[in-house]
Amino acid sequence: MSMKSFFSGVAAAHGGESPHRRRFMRQVCGGALLGATGAGVAGCGSSAAAPTPNPELDFLHGVASGDPLADRIMLWTRVTPRRADAGDVVVEWQLATDAGMRQLVGGGSVSTGAAQDYTVKVDAGGLLPGHVYFYRFAAAGRKSSLGRTKTLPGADARQVRLAVFSCSNYPAGYFNVYLDAARQNGLDAALHIGDYIYEYDSAGYACDDAVALGRVSVPPDMLMALDDYRRRYAQYRGDPDLQALHASLPFITVWDDHEFADDAWRNGSVDHVDAEDGPFSLRKAAAVRAYHEWLPIRPPEPNNPERIYRSFDFGKLVSLHMLDTRLIARDQQLLMASYYAEDGHFDADKFRRDIDSPRRQMMGQTQIDWLEGQVAASRARWQILGQQVLMARMEYPAPVALGQIGSVDYVALKTRARAEPASLSEKEKACLAAPTLPCYLDSWDGYQNDREQLFALMQKHRKNLVVLAGDTHNAWASDLRDRAGRQVGVEFAGASVSSPGMECSHPGQAPEQVARMMEQLIEPLYYAQTSKRGYMIITAAEDEVRCDWRFVDTVHSRQFSAATERSLRTLAGPGGRGIVEV
Repeated sequence: MSMKSFFSGVAAAHGGESPHRRRFMRQVCGGALLGATGAGVAGCGSSAAAPTPNPELDFLHGVASGDPLADRIMLWTRVTPRRADAGDVVVEWQLATDAGMRQLVGGGSVSTGAAQDYTVKVDAGGLLPGHVYFYRFAAAGRKSSLGRTKTLPGADARQVRLAVFSCSNYPAGYFNVYLDAARQNGLDAALHIGDYIYEYDSAGYACDDAVALGRVSVPPDMLMALDDYRRRYAQYRGDPDLQALHASLPFITVWDDHEFADDAWRNGSVDHVDAEDGPFSLRKAAAVRAYHEWLPIRPPEPNNPERIYRSFDFGKLVSLHMLDTRLIARDQQLLMASYYAEDGHFDADKFRRDIDSPRRQMMGQTQIDWLEGQVAASRARWQILGQQVLMARMEYPAPVALGQIGSVDYVALKTRARAEPASLSEKEKACLAAPTLPCYLDSWDGYQNDREQLFALMQKHRKNLVVLAGDTHNAWASDLRDRAGRQVGVEFAGASVSSPGMECSHPGQAPEQVARMMEQLIEPLYYAQTSKRGYMIITAAEDEVRCDWRFVDTVHSRQFSAATERSLRTLAGPGGRGIVEV
């Protein structure tokens, strides 16, 4: 897994909901979407019989919507033919303003077949801003489950609420995090910022409990070819909790590495060997194609499917810019081990020069120029970046990074220095005075020139910046400062949906102690949660953006509880733009 480990019961609350929302939730909770699996949805019950399977085809993967705009939205489903020689299938779709599907505002038909893995994508237009719509599909007399979606608000938006997810590993545990989010009221969209699937074989990373949980990866081998990726997406999209969330909210997504291969970069991956696995370009093309088939994404350039960076305007309140920091321009990651001489000396100067080199790209100049154009043209109060990896400086003190002193001992020394400074030896003082070094080189710490360019453009245009990140499986909140120490914005990073976090790296320590240790080791880090699975709810208003970290107590049982355990915010304006308590 390389550096990925670097780092009360809930019932559906219906107060204040519209009748259409209540009806929709009853249908979702009582119908085929959840009822067939006994998913343990608190507060949801129905005596409705399960649908009778159609002898010709079925809708086994639910419905989804995505990439909402003020006047249109992508709708998605997949038909599963019962025969291998089924040929093309005509699928009808309907869009309505009510859950009973009586007040229709759109509809039509589309053909699908094996060429697109029987997936269906419709770009439904002519809609009103800030409105809730319901949709469904039908084919050969069979109807899909019902979906609920929402367009982006108009200029008068006063609040935007987004649920943010990353790192959903099917064999690592149940998707209770998705189910908890599906129960929430008042969300405008779900953001998935990477690792929507994992590419490992069935005996690979985080698979220890897969057999007991009934979640063994399919296909059993590492994903390499188009059919491999398609089958893995089909397995994930068969999960009832993921289907429930997709049916409840529009998704806005970007990929990270595991939609392709571990620690991927534009021309390769840490676990891909061309001589054994074939050209990485073929594997990448297969993964890109499957991603576009199985997710409700609207490609900004249909003839260039690798380009997925794009923007969404939530009225004049939020401009959301979804970035690609993984595939389109990223250079290969540096390795700290390559900077050690034969005598064991670490060449810190060369390491720093290479880390800071303007030749090292993460976003690439084309994407940076695009982002500056979007930011300059935006009149929104907040610029929010939806992207994959940590942007904050997560640097360790050099003695810790180089293994000269352990993290626990360093924190103890730092504590003693504050309480009894006269007790320190010269060696201990030198240890505390040593500079810091970046260690997690798959993150922005390994691509510092691109980070400085991004910070500079935000300062140039005087924007209020909030960065969202995933990838590490742990929750973080950090101030974002440029190389000169100037405050630029804040970063809120979410825990994983199911992948294990730092509790695996520190099995002998209490998780709370590990988190506090990280906060003391890393200077810009304000908050850490290193042992729980969960997601973020981001609430943007005129004067602040608030982050609520919500965690589940287990991913190894269908019965779970969830709670919001930490909330932080940032304020608008040049006097704000840092992390403050709620």
